[in-house]
Amino acid sequence: MSDVIKLLPDSVANQIAAGEVIQRPASVIKELVENAIDAGATSIQIILKEAGRTLIQVIDNGKGMSPTDARLAFERHSTSKIRSAEDLFTLQTMGFRGEALASIAAIAQVDLKSRRPDDEIGTCVCISASQCESQEPVSCPPGSNFSVKNIFFNVPARRKFLKSNQIELSNILTEFERIALINTGVEFSLSHNGNELFNLPASNFRQRIISIFGKSLNQQLLTVEVKTSLVEMEGYIGKPEAARKRNALQYFFVNGRYMRHPYFHKAVMTCYENLVPVGEMPNYFLNLKVDPASIDVNIHPTKTEIKFENEQPIWQIISASIKETLGKFGVVPSIDFDMADAPEIPVFHNNPSVKPPRVDFDPAYNPFKSSPGVTGKRPEYDWKQLYDGFRSGDRQQETGKPSDNEVIFESRLNKDEIVDGITGMIDIPENGEEQILIDGMDNVSGNGSDYLQLKGRYILAPVKSGLAMIDQHRAHVRILFDEYIRHISLHKGISQRILFPEIIQLTSVQAAVLQEISEDLLALGFELSDMGHFSYAVNGVPSGIEGVDVKNLISSMIDSVTEKGNDIKNDVHQRIALSLARAAAIPVGQVLSVMEMDRLVGDLFVSAMPNYTPDGQVIIHILSDEDIKRFFS
Repeated sequence: MSDVIKLLPDSVANQIAAGEVIQRPASVIKELVENAIDAGATSIQIILKEAGRTLIQVIDNGKGMSPTDARLAFERHSTSKIRSAEDLFTLQTMGFRGEALASIAAIAQVDLKSRRPDDEIGTCVCISASQCESQEPVSCPPGSNFSVKNIFFNVPARRKFLKSNQIELSNILTEFERIALINTGVEFSLSHNGNELFNLPASNFRQRIISIFGKSLNQQLLTVEVKTSLVEMEGYIGKPEAARKRNALQYFFVNGRYMRHPYFHKAVMTCYENLVPVGEMPNYFLNLKVDPASIDVNIHPTKTEIKFENEQPIWQIISASIKETLGKFGVVPSIDFDMADAPEIPVFHNNPSVKPPRVDFDPAYNPFKSSPGVTGKRPEYDWKQLYDGFRSGDRQQETGKPSDNEVIFESRLNKDEIVDGITGMIDIPENGEEQILIDGMDNVSGNGSDYLQLKGRYILAPVKSGLAMIDQHRAHVRILFDEYIRHISLHKGISQRILFPEIIQLTSVQAAVLQEISEDLLALGFELSDMGHFSYAVNGVPSGIEGVDVKNLISSMIDSVTEKGNDIKNDVHQRIALSLARAAAIPVGQVLSVMEMDRLVGDLFVSAMPNYTPDGQVIIHILSDEDIKRFFS
């Protein structure tokens, strides 16, 4: 019987390894930029085409490589970072595994130009699918220039599962921000399809945060700084009022490396309890410095999950320092007795003589009568006549009967008899009786205007099979959604100009997604103009949504598109339309007139799917005749 176990070829093994290290174009950016930082680069330039699908180019001014090193760097487990197993426990560099370049070369076409500062000429290496196609001398500046083309060209299944360009670009920008935030001494620039998205000069930590996320963040940052024998921590936390429901800026770094650490995240969040509303998240940018021997970064291929030797003491240090910062800057409410403008407290005197104040007035004075010594006589008026005009139009006051548009229904109900769908919709007083005022009901047989609004939320309408209960907000969402989808498909959205344009500040990721959906927003009726540095002026909004918070609306639409990772245009349209419909729909609690209810119900039943909202929520519930009869049986 022949042997069945065989060694995989290097090209296949590299592709398998690439599946762990290189998951998308953002992974390539991370590995190449980290290598450039390890090479001592002070300037790094990133050039992208089609969100990295076609080209990822990283140019640095680091120490460069010799011709031999340039070729050897693409072999698996080739690294200049470690020499023995003990080196794994004292890591000072970003990369160390020696898998990044081999994994990239296994699934893409890679060109490398590199030269050391002392060399007169550099070298150019061309590799495709782990195969070295050429290596020759070339003239190039000091440093390294990596060009990664056609990622996953030889693995069609992997390339097919890449997301849309806006999603992949947002992932790239997220990875870029994590690296650029902490490496403040390095100049960074990033361009996509010829458009420069970032140009970050060398700066300090606070300036780098502001350069990436906008100047509006500057007034929201509180400084955190603590030094102990276990850990040194510096950075910034956000004020409680700057907390966000979505896209909170939360970054942990350790020894200059970005990390995810749920345990330390919880330490931060506990400090904000009772300071921010439930569901909102504060911003923080915290850099921890610890002994490299006390952490293990070799537990995950992407090196973002890190194990700490002293997690619990560090947790307490983080919590105490953040609470101290919040208290120091007056974020936590306190009583300050050293106020310069404090009121003066009078000296206490024993047995003071207290006299009530006296006010002199004439109890017989009447301003409507002539005063003594004043000539002429003020006319006497019958002031009750002024109210006659107001009562003349009140039919019920004159006749004691309801007007034509009012019918008073008296219902004697017991709370225990209100069951199933009707329970809780009608408030029953403690005496068990309820008086329901219904406007505009001339008869209850049904003529198109027999509607009753309950709780400012539900519309009741008689139907052949019983009583229809309609959620007015959900019904309006369905109506508006259908209308916005039609506008997008026809590109006929009606825009309402804003007298004073609103300025919205987006993150780099949000701005990248906004550019991708700008045509769809224009079709809906939004008019946006780019103000630079991820700021946009909203000059017009779709007609009918006046009064809606435009900033939150656009942010929610961008987030909704970002959450769905595919390139289906119709799906993007539906998500934009649904976000807009939710924001513009009639809110719960708004009182509607008979005409408004009539139009709402009529528009609802014109829809192809009147029973459910676009996200599957029930709009109409029918209370059958049998159910109603059981109430009175």
